Amino acid sequence: MEYVNMLVTDRPVVIFSRSTCCMSHTIQALLLGFGANPTIYELDEIPNGTQIERALQQLGCQPNAPAVFIGGQLVGGPNQITTLHLQTRLVPLLKQAGAIWM
Repeated sequence: MEYVNMLVTDRPVVIFSRSTCCMSHTIQALLLGFGANPTIYELDEIPNGTQIERALQQLGCQPNAPAVFIGGQLVGGPNQITTLHLQTRLVPLLKQAGAIWM
C-alpha cells in the first residue's frame, strides 16, 4: 500500500487501469473529456502490476481496475466515478484537486 501511496502523491488524478478493460477506457475518456490529464498506470503492462492490484484490493477496491485517485485520495471505481458525475460532484472534486481549471 505504501507503494500505491507514493504513486498517487502529488498527482491530481491517477488511474490504475487495464489496457483491455472497457470500463477503464470509459473512465479515462470521461476524465480526459473534462480536461483532466490523469496519470495512468496500466496494471497489465507494468512489471509490478500484480503487487499493485493486491494493494488496491487491500484498500478496498473491488474491482481493482479501474481505480481512481483524485487529490491523493481513493475515490473508487467506475460506479463511484459515474455516481459522482451524475450527481454533478465530479467536476468540483477535480477542480479542488487542481486537475482542471474551468
